[in-house]
Parts: sequence; structure tokens; C-alpha cells
Amino acid sequence: MLKNDKNDNILVGFDGNEDAGVYAINEKLALIQTADFITPVVNNPYIYGQIAAANALSDVFAMGGDVISALNLVMWDSCNISQEMLREILEGGLSKIKEAGGVLLGGHTIKDNEQKYGLSVNGITNKNQIWRNNTANEGDVIILTKPLGLGILTTALKRDLIDDKLETKISTIMSELNLKAKKIAQNYNITACTDITGFGLLGHLYEMTNKNTQLEIYTQNIPIIQESFNYAKNEVVPSGSKANQKALMQYCDFKLQKDSKYKDLEILLFDAQTSGGLALAISEKESKQLLTHLNSEGVEYANIIAKVLPHTDAKLRLF
Repeated sequence: MLKNDKNDNILVGFDGNEDAGVYAINEKLALIQTADFITPVVNNPYIYGQIAAANALSDVFAMGGDVISALNLVMWDSCNISQEMLREILEGGLSKIKEAGGVLLGGHTIKDNEQKYGLSVNGITNKNQIWRNNTANEGDVIILTKPLGLGILTTALKRDLIDDKLETKISTIMSELNLKAKKIAQNYNITACTDITGFGLLGHLYEMTNKNTQLEIYTQNIPIIQESFNYAKNEVVPSGSKANQKALMQYCDFKLQKDSKYKDLEILLFDAQTSGGLALAISEKESKQLLTHLNSEGVEYANIIAKVLPHTDAKLRLF
């Protein structure tokens, strides 16, 4: 594995599983850097651009930072994507950069046989207020701000199995920035944070544990897009979700009741997400106030889904 030379300005590097790197600029400020790009997940090029940008920008929010600038990363499938469609993709991305409070400084385009688009993003934060992903305290709870099911439903979309109404619903969820949830959460003592993307809910919750902690997960409280259940039952599941399940099962202890909606559909908990929500760790005492604040400001899916316990056996115990 690659390792950095020692540098006191590196506050968060790539030797862990963090959402972005963080580099100290001075005694107070730190620079957040991240990059991400995805293949098309919806049919509309403008909305695809919005989703890809929201997905990349989210890593800055997951570190508790503010977006300042971005560069476009474009792998252009010029055989199937016209210049007009590419322009729409970039317009969609720019709309989200602006919404996040950032500016676009340029970018780079190459030709590819599969369309991909995303961003390299710079953010900024107080160096003493960085949100790490595995620093939750025993007794804290985890609040999730967006629903699961996006990987399964975008796979169904690619197979022409969902209607326009459902496509609009999932497009709205994926293109929504995690900015509002981040801003609200900054009014509270957040002890850890990550965003839920390609490793699925359980993959990212696993990364929120450390050598001293494990999570008790209340599956009935997990927000999910209801339509995803039927597709999961019919094996409409992306390969990434199956890979997540294979890699993570060894860390999971499933104690689901027979009437659990996830019984025999555990794959939904491993489902690879695009532009998913934030998972925020906070003391149980403050959690109800934060949850009420999020819900009242329109973060409608937010709910308490887990509790941090001392490590004894399985890292993730699911009830």
C-alpha cells in the first residue's frame, strides 16, 4: 500500500477510509480535496450531470467542510453522447457546484468508450472541526439522512423496468445536495460522519467503527424507497451490491425477526448507492433535537438507525 512521507500539514491522508483528504493551510484553516466520477445513472443528461456533481461534492460535506471550487472530469463517449448532450451534462454539474457555493475553474476531457463524468473538488474547513468517519463515542447514535435502494432502482432503470414517475423520484433524491443536512448538523456536536455511496450502507457503517466500537443497527428504522423491495425480490441487483455483501458478511451478525421487511432481502442493506445521504454520529441526548431540526427543515427521510456500542463480537449487529 502507498504511504505518504511524513508531513505535519497532512491532517487526513489516504492511509485510512476517509471521504476526502485534508491539508492544513495555516493555524486555523484546512483544505479538503476529493475527486469522484460516475457512469450515467438516469436517462436525462442534465440530471445525470447534477447527480454526478452532487455525488462528488458530498465528500466535502461529509468532512464538515464548505465547497469553494471544482474542476470537471469528463470521459466522453463521443460515439453515443453528442456534443449537445455533453453540454447538458456539464450544465447540470455546474448548477450543483453553484448551489453548493462553489465556482468552476475548468477541467479536463478525454475520449472514452464509456461515458463518465464527475468533479475534482476543493473545500475548506476549520482544522479543529474536521468530521472524521470513525471517531464516534460509545453511546452515540447514527442518523441517516437519505433512503436506501438507489443502486437497485438505477439498475432497474437501465433495464427499462421503471416508469417516469419513479425515475423522477430517484433522480430528485440523488441530485439533492447533502449541504442542508450538513449545515443543520454543524449546529450540534457531531462526533463522526460519512456519506453513503458505493460501499452501501453496511460498508460505510463498518468504516464508522474502530477497534473499540461496534454498531447495533435497527433495520426497521432505516429509510428506504419502498419500490426497491420488489426489484430486489426479482434479483434486479447491481454487481457492486453483491460484491459488497460478499466482502462484508464476515463482519455482520443478522438477528432479523421473521417479520422483518429485510428478511431474505439483506442485499438491500449492502446496496451500492449513488449520491446517498450522510450518516451522522451524535450523542443520544442531542439526537432527538437534531432529528427534529432535520425533519422540520425538509430532510424528510432522516432517522436514527444505529447505536455505537463497545466492541465485543461482530462489528455490525442487525436487528
